[in-house]
Amino acid sequence: MRFILRMLVSAAALFGVAYLTGDALLRVDSFWPAAVVAAFVLAIVNALVKPVVQFLALPVTVLTLGLFSLVISALMLYLVAALVPGVSTTGFLQTVAASLIISFVSAIGGRLVDPEPDRG
Repeated sequence: MRFILRMLVSAAALFGVAYLTGDALLRVDSFWPAAVVAAFVLAIVNALVKPVVQFLALPVTVLTLGLFSLVISALMLYLVAALVPGVSTTGFLQTVAASLIISFVSAIGGRLVDPEPDRG
């Protein structure tokens, strides 16, 4: 149940960024199914692809004092936009800004949905 709620929060963040910025940062055709599918694909990409990319880019991330992680997040959003029809990006800096906003909103929304995650 938590996973579904977190997906809906991420979908709302994706759609909110697109809607509130007038498609300047990110374009999403509709909340259902484009934003929900994009949130699901983003979760899978962040779980499977992002750790590998972060490991491979570790030297660059250390040299840039962690700022390269913003580029990695933007690349993951680019990948989602390439995989999900109905979602598109508008440019590199806009994608970096969109990924920052989506991460921030998803983190806050995730805390509201699940204030005490299992530490197993």
